[in-house]
Amino acid sequence: MADCRSGSDVKKITAAVITVSDKGYEGKREDLGGPLTAKILEEHGYEVVYHTIVPDEQMMIEEELKKCADELRIDLVATTGGTGFSLRDVTPEATIAVCDRMAPGIAEAMRMESYKITKKAMLSRAASGIRWQTLIINLPGSPKAVRENLEAVLPTLAHGIEILKGDAGECGSL
Repeated sequence: MADCRSGSDVKKITAAVITVSDKGYEGKREDLGGPLTAKILEEHGYEVVYHTIVPDEQMMIEEELKKCADELRIDLVATTGGTGFSLRDVTPEATIAVCDRMAPGIAEAMRMESYKITKKAMLSRAASGIRWQTLIINLPGSPKAVRENLEAVLPTLAHGIEILKGDAGECGSL
């Protein structure tokens, strides 16, 4: 569960979901990955406070990531889509551009677990990193892959976020 218990006080970990999809943004394709990401995060105790869809435009993705980290002060931002080999897939580049520090182990763990299911997982260019006190992770756009990737890392993400926010001492290990 994504909360930090200190006596009776419970601090929820906030989350945002950013779907990156030209067709989703234009209303030509239903966004399935974003709502599933939000649902899975909520099932694990995260409070999803922001959800948006943007096209595969690096500057727009960067603006949303900055908004979530700098203005909204969201703890975890999960993007879905834009991590493949298409020329329009620029989500990792946007993530890298806005992060102060990278957290490659998260993306590596997701690829490793997905690779056990499909060899195509090696084609994921997903990135993960930190902007101030916000953790940003890239997920694929496919709902099946969203579930596989989140299940690979969710048990550990809350602890990493607590460390990032300076709450690990209060909460101990998860």
